[in-house]
Amino acid sequence: MRYYSYFPGCCMHEDSRAYDTSAQAVAKVLDTELIELEDWNCCGSTPYTVVDELAAFCCCARNLALAEKRGLDLVAACSDCYLILARTNQHFKEYPEIRGKINEALAAGGLEYHGTIKVRHILDVFANDISHDEISSKVKVDLGGLKVAPYYGCQVVRPTPSFDDPEYPESMDRLIESSGAQAVPFPLKTRCCGGSLILSEQDIALGLIHKLLDNAASNGADCIVTVCPFCHLNLDAYQGVVNRRFKTKFNIPILFFTQLMGIAFGIESKELGLQENIVPLEKVLASYIKH
Repeated sequence: MRYYSYFPGCCMHEDSRAYDTSAQAVAKVLDTELIELEDWNCCGSTPYTVVDELAAFCCCARNLALAEKRGLDLVAACSDCYLILARTNQHFKEYPEIRGKINEALAAGGLEYHGTIKVRHILDVFANDISHDEISSKVKVDLGGLKVAPYYGCQVVRPTPSFDDPEYPESMDRLIESSGAQAVPFPLKTRCCGGSLILSEQDIALGLIHKLLDNAASNGADCIVTVCPFCHLNLDAYQGVVNRRFKTKFNIPILFFTQLMGIAFGIESKELGLQENIVPLEKVLASYIKH
């Protein structure tokens, strides 16, 4: 059994419940336990870092201090949480002045941090701590013929050092293949989807989403899998808006990579949260899904 501290962040129990439940279900099949970090707090996300970088570091470092007590790698599924946690950890280790101020803030709350925690993304865990053979041995549903575009987004492979190539990663491609499906070429796999720009600069975000959907469709993808709640939301919830804006007819299901693995493992659709997807899955995935 493998054990990890699990940082759900603000979205995993609310907007991205399907990601959370599917990740937990897949982890269980793979003899892995994601132990939720007790008393965790919001990582601050990107906006807080822009407003007050030091305060954001201190806020985020509290989670690192809590994780250090348990002594396990700290795993996040949200790409933004992973990026912020990893950045805080890196700055703590590399900059003595920041380290001192962070520990001063932590001491006020009865905590301390020594920089021993390794921050990881759940994609890294499933792709690199678990072998291809072990994943393949758990497959119960033949996904042969299913063509999948692996969409990493712009955050998950950008912390330095990264667990994968920052321009052309392959870790999720390997998981798709291990699950029995086919990973199609997807040149835009690390391009930005627009993230929160969908609220402030919708025209720009819709243009970015359109490019991603068009690239996936042009390469024959039946569906897109992603590792990021923001990416999933934009590609899934705004696909209809893109169709109206650009006079297209995209109908591409958007899945979290853990949902795809869960389908291959024969996990029931309710446990994978498939009912929460917006673009209908039935036309592409009906023959594979266990109800």
